[in-house]
Amino acid sequence: MKHSNMKKAGVVLKSSVKFMAEFIRWTAIAAAIGCAGGLIGAAFHTAVSGANEFRSENSWLVFLLPLGGLLIVALYKLASMLDNHGTDDIIDAVRGTKKLPFRTAPLIFVSTFITHLFGGSAGREGAALQLGGTVGYGAGRTFGLDIKDRHIAVMCGMSAVFSALFGTPLTSVIFAIEVISVGVMYYSGLIPCLTSALAAYGVTRLFDIEPTHFVLRAVPEAGIIPILQTLALAALCAGLSVIFCIMLHGADKGLKKLIKNPFIRIAAGGLAIIALTLLVRCGDYNGAGEQIIKNAVNGTAKPEAFALKMIFTAITIGAGFKGGEIVPTFFVGATFGCFAGGLIGLDPGFGAAVGMIAMFCGMLNCPVASVILSIEMFGEQGIVLFAVAAAVSYMLSGYYGLYHSQKIMYSKFRAEFINRKTH
Repeated sequence: MKHSNMKKAGVVLKSSVKFMAEFIRWTAIAAAIGCAGGLIGAAFHTAVSGANEFRSENSWLVFLLPLGGLLIVALYKLASMLDNHGTDDIIDAVRGTKKLPFRTAPLIFVSTFITHLFGGSAGREGAALQLGGTVGYGAGRTFGLDIKDRHIAVMCGMSAVFSALFGTPLTSVIFAIEVISVGVMYYSGLIPCLTSALAAYGVTRLFDIEPTHFVLRAVPEAGIIPILQTLALAALCAGLSVIFCIMLHGADKGLKKLIKNPFIRIAAGGLAIIALTLLVRCGDYNGAGEQIIKNAVNGTAKPEAFALKMIFTAITIGAGFKGGEIVPTFFVGATFGCFAGGLIGLDPGFGAAVGMIAMFCGMLNCPVASVILSIEMFGEQGIVLFAVAAAVSYMLSGYYGLYHSQKIMYSKFRAEFINRKTH
């Protein structure tokens, strides 16, 4: 009996030592990835912000957008990466054996900078996920990790640069482990991704890069009327997210089919953006549009702003310019929420906030990350209403999504395993 107890104690001790060793190992690896991701994220944030600011002061730069597009295609052709699928490649790398060449990082950095400098309508998170994923993949190879551990390293990189750019470390962690296969969260990546995100966030704070945060002037109590109003707005945003996904994917497929030559396609897209900019007589829909988002959260937005941003972004991304779709998603959600929220009785600023969270969830199918995002962006007040918005948008957006490689593992309507990719 005594011998048996000693044997069990030995097994427990051995197991504890093994887990502690893995904890120390992954903390060290993730911290290294996080620091690298934080430095890259800080540099990328500074570059893109500078590009947007410089373009806003020199509006004539938009006339050079077709030339910028030609440079982007030339760079990708020179690097033999014209068939690059952006963030979908990162998702495939986490789930399978997709390789991520290091040249992906400088290419997406430079091409996103060019897109923003000359007024293309795009975000920055697509570049962030590609930058981070590539850094994580490269670190995995450097540290000699096997293929399964390399998957976690890629998620660490995604978390790191996402955290660095938006200043939302908890959201970046949950997003990285939730977005790959919706319904099955990669909890093995929890500690590594958290370590990486916090390290990256700490690095950006050293450079005084402020996190993305908004102060809401009015947040209603979670009563019956506000819940119903939030539910109605979230349902509208779910439908809008489906339309936006269809527009983005449709523009990509349609323009490739219509104009097969990538040089001519991106130049034509640039000319279309110039024409639209002249037509609307403002630069509100060029670049990221972060000031428009801030204005919407403060309660001011043009009724047509959300629709115009969707058109500008679909053409920009579909033509082959680089960047991302999440910041445009925030733009669409904020401006639509400000306008529609006011119509149904919500404070326009709070409507903008609900619109941002609902659109984010509808486009990315990440309800848990969406709720965490609402806390990090707007504070804990109103958490119940934001949770309602995320839940409603998640269900009513169906199986549409921003990333084709994303999988929905379980039905949104019943307890059924479906394992299907998004539309």
